[in-house]
Amino acid sequence: MSRDDSADLDPAAGTEAGDEPEADAAAGEFGRQMAAAAEKSGLGRIARDETLTPSDLIGALGGIRGLAEAILPGLVFLVGFTFTRELVWALGASVGLAVLFTVARLVARSQPTQAIAGLIGVGASAALSLWTGRAEDNYVIGFYTNAVYAVAIVVSLLVRWPLVGLIVGFLMGDGTAWRGERRKYRAMQLLTFVWLGMFVARLAVQVPFYFAGNVEALGATRLLMGVPLYALLLVFSWLVVRVVYPAKPAAE
Repeated sequence: MSRDDSADLDPAAGTEAGDEPEADAAAGEFGRQMAAAAEKSGLGRIARDETLTPSDLIGALGGIRGLAEAILPGLVFLVGFTFTRELVWALGASVGLAVLFTVARLVARSQPTQAIAGLIGVGASAALSLWTGRAEDNYVIGFYTNAVYAVAIVVSLLVRWPLVGLIVGFLMGDGTAWRGERRKYRAMQLLTFVWLGMFVARLAVQVPFYFAGNVEALGATRLLMGVPLYALLLVFSWLVVRVVYPAKPAAE
């Protein structure tokens, strides 16, 4: 290992790695909790794979059923409102579909978490939209969600503990050791910036449509910048992780 990649100095802080043991411990515990949650997420399902096939990617996105649960309620609302201009009916169809997905999960005794979370999101958004009488308010909660993620990532970058690095480090069994290797630290910093870019881009593109009252454009960009963009970031993240954590050669 070269001097630049050594763990003697923390490349993030420019100080000796042992100077902040309490901060390291706190970040480590936070990283473990995040990684435990990420194990069930898209990145957690593909991070350790040596190859990435289309079926792997679909599985990381929740499978066919998970994709349907993520996409169809929003699509039904957009199509329904665009052609009928009836807010109540469009919202009712969207929420009803989310309820059917949740019931199907419960009946099949499969993992209902994603469907329930989707139902809560769809229901809360619909309630807000009905309360204000504005179709575009069906997307407001999504703005706040993206903003919260963006702020959390910015804070992690400012304190020099890139959030994606914490997650990947524990997923790959590296803990927080990656912070002591300049190459890994910079790769995790890059990944964190890229994920930040997704949340910021969503807000930058969609919020103007909201204020313009353009429900059709808002709904379409919400769908396009949802699962498809998330899938692209998963593939990019997997490529970076594979470069930084190459597969170990098989023992002879």
